[in-house]
Amino acid sequence: MLAAGLTAAIAAAAPAAAAVTKPTVGTGGPAQITQTSVTLTGKVNPNGARTTYYFQWGTSRLYGSTTGPTDAGSGTHTKVATADLTGLTPFTEYHYRIVAQNSQGTSFGVDRTFTTKKQPLGFSLAANPNPATWGTGATLAGQLTGTGNAGRTVKLQQRAFPFTTGFTDIGNPLVTDANGTFGFAVPLLTVTTQFRVTTVGTPRATSPIVIVGCAVRVGVKVNHSRVHRGSRVRFSGHVTPANDGALFAVQRLKKGQWVTVKGGSLRHGSQTSSRYRRTMRIRHFGKYRIFVGVNNQNTSGVSREVRIRHRG
Repeated sequence: MLAAGLTAAIAAAAPAAAAVTKPTVGTGGPAQITQTSVTLTGKVNPNGARTTYYFQWGTSRLYGSTTGPTDAGSGTHTKVATADLTGLTPFTEYHYRIVAQNSQGTSFGVDRTFTTKKQPLGFSLAANPNPATWGTGATLAGQLTGTGNAGRTVKLQQRAFPFTTGFTDIGNPLVTDANGTFGFAVPLLTVTTQFRVTTVGTPRATSPIVIVGCAVRVGVKVNHSRVHRGSRVRFSGHVTPANDGALFAVQRLKKGQWVTVKGGSLRHGSQTSSRYRRTMRIRHFGKYRIFVGVNNQNTSGVSREVRIRHRG
């Protein structure tokens, strides 16, 4: 009896095994920054399960690139994580964060940034609008900075989704003004496209890549715009290019935010477009629109706003 009691007391006093959980991570600061390279750092604790980590990085919070996975083991102590990046664009802000995953889940570190060191010539580049609606254009404008930036010949290059081919020149080269600024007009976009600007001749400089989203074109019409509360209104229209099966939503503007009230799937319209139709009771008057969600060679798009008013 005494032995049994002693055994139970010892068992009760023994510490419980630590629970296996998803990794704990922390995004560290950048190290050894040059014009074209950097070492990313962070911390990862596997928390008892076999864990791998990698870094997401790119010129925005969309990232777009990742480092190769690295084994962090299955211990319960924090380890230093590092990854080297090369081939970066000079004088460019990059975003990055650490990501670790094990059998219990995936953990994301906070977003951090670094800017590569400036070289004698460097570009800034932006697109407007971005995204652009299918069948319309955009302007790629920016500035060449550094010694000798004025009067330099620059050219615009493009690479269409899915970005698996090389860049090709588009349009005619331009000459920068006294401040190094320039602007290229792209008259027609039908798919999401990457753009960059590069100098002609030496010294050579290339801008960061700017991705210009090409949003689907969403048409909308209603059979009634003035109705009694509770009356039915039909929303219909076509979406270009065709995205049969994609989801659409009828949205209402509520306190400055678009709120989905009804939805459905796009149906076949033609070889070039899809169509939709949704009838709903109007319980609230105000502004409505159609949102179509896609994520392929095009991006999500919205229709014009339609105001539904009370019929007095």
